[in-house]
Amino acid sequence: MSQVQRQVTRHTARRKKLGLALGGGGVRGLAHVGVIRALEREGIAIDCIAGSSVGSLVGAAYAAGFRGDRLVDLALSTHWRDLATFVWPDNGFVSFERMEHALAERFGDRSFSELDIPYAAIAADLATGEQVTLREGKLAAAVRASCSVPGIVTPVEIGGRVLVDGGAVNNLPISVVRELGADVVLAVALGDPSAGPPQGTFQVALRAIEFLLYHASDDPASADLYLAIPLTGFSSLVRTSAGRRIMALGEEMAQVALPDIKAALR
Repeated sequence: MSQVQRQVTRHTARRKKLGLALGGGGVRGLAHVGVIRALEREGIAIDCIAGSSVGSLVGAAYAAGFRGDRLVDLALSTHWRDLATFVWPDNGFVSFERMEHALAERFGDRSFSELDIPYAAIAADLATGEQVTLREGKLAAAVRASCSVPGIVTPVEIGGRVLVDGGAVNNLPISVVRELGADVVLAVALGDPSAGPPQGTFQVALRAIEFLLYHASDDPASADLYLAIPLTGFSSLVRTSAGRRIMALGEEMAQVALPDIKAALR
């Protein structure tokens, strides 16, 4: 092959696209921010994202243009009082209407078509139990639906369907990231049910939730890279006080996986 041919081949070779599948898990979602920080620091481009529950929230923020310190500041400055309102029990005890308004304000009330990269939020149809992949309409409403834990948070109606938390049907939407155009899928799960036996009542309950979410997911083996963040020591899905430590753990785990990530993208 001549030097000219080698140059043409080098310039026309298509860069592999990296997509993130971000799982749900409440406040543990701050680990996703840490993973993204590690990728950004290495200059690794994220080309598409799909997420369930808190994974949809972090993914939406990134797709809406929140990068670097802006994403970190948004994550650490968001508290439950910004998201939830207690309501008289009616299909739920908490409403995320406040979350929808807050996200619309922070994201500029964007629609999916206005995002920087392809993005999808996963929800569940409460009437049929089907997975609903949200890729059009208002971003804030889709994220609210994907985060609405059934029985606790009131459902959301979109397009004539009553929707709840995507973790009920697919907590790690690897297949959806493929559909968005990813050549390489990095799946990030918030918890590792294969860890040792839990200690104490709350740890046992959380481990059971981890198993439920693990089995309500695409097969981790279908991802090119699977990153299970070992969050067993964090005994709450809602307490925000450990936010920086959770974020740091996500960043640390991604740092360890960087050689594999770079190899997959070569």
